[in-house]
Amino acid sequence: LELNSEHPLGQAIVRLARKENLPLCPAENYVTVSGKGVKASINGDEYLAGNSLMMGDSGLSPDFLENDIRAHAARGETCIIVARQEKIMGLITLTDRPRETAKQTIQALKQMGLHVVMMTGDHPQTAAAIAKELDIDQVLAGVLPADKAAEIKRLQRNGQHTVAMVGDGINDAPALATADIGIAMGSGTDVAMEASDMTLMRNDLTLVPMAIRLSRGTLRVIRQNLFFAFIYNIIGIPIAAGVLYPLWGLLLNPEFAAAAMALSSLSVMANSLRLRKM
Repeated sequence: LELNSEHPLGQAIVRLARKENLPLCPAENYVTVSGKGVKASINGDEYLAGNSLMMGDSGLSPDFLENDIRAHAARGETCIIVARQEKIMGLITLTDRPRETAKQTIQALKQMGLHVVMMTGDHPQTAAAIAKELDIDQVLAGVLPADKAAEIKRLQRNGQHTVAMVGDGINDAPALATADIGIAMGSGTDVAMEASDMTLMRNDLTLVPMAIRLSRGTLRVIRQNLFFAFIYNIIGIPIAAGVLYPLWGLLLNPEFAAAAMALSSLSVMANSLRLRKM
């Protein structure tokens, strides 16, 4: 059923099936239900794989599994309910392991004074377990792909925040476009990279705080360069116009004016080159 899925959870199931040398039958009438799961026909039988919302939409009640789902979710595991011919067969549980650099990246962002939010379609308990492990400030769980952009707008409106969104999937594209700054991972989908303002060339989360530091440093240097560019003119032009001549008989020699302009350009270039140290 998951052979046609591009979702990381579906791909994980297929990898394990192949590792176990299980026969993989072709699926027909394959349909992806965004944020809920997948369904298809295999050997004439209809199968479903997805979350509780997926089962509810199909008229199936997974209530008898609720305690199991909560227990797995409390351990940070994601549950996929599997049904065949309108009968629930059981659960597949997966653990979403954070990237090795995730905690380091989050700590770096928090040290920069940023508020870190995790937005996910996972079960709230699963999301809370991951957030606790990584020390994330805020969790928005159970968010369907279609609602991610709306959550970004709510953060912008309610807290008057400037929101940067980091994502890599097709479902992240609307949120990346809605955020003040959309940051796509280099390994992400073409749609995500097209919708974002910035694409990180390597699939490395530590590049996120590095990019923000570089951006802040660049703006700081621009302001300093504007100062250097204007201060020479603010001082030099009045002297060249003869403002000091009635008082002290001072005029600006054209050679000194030319040197000052050259020095202004050199100051700007030398100051800009400091960015290389970042």
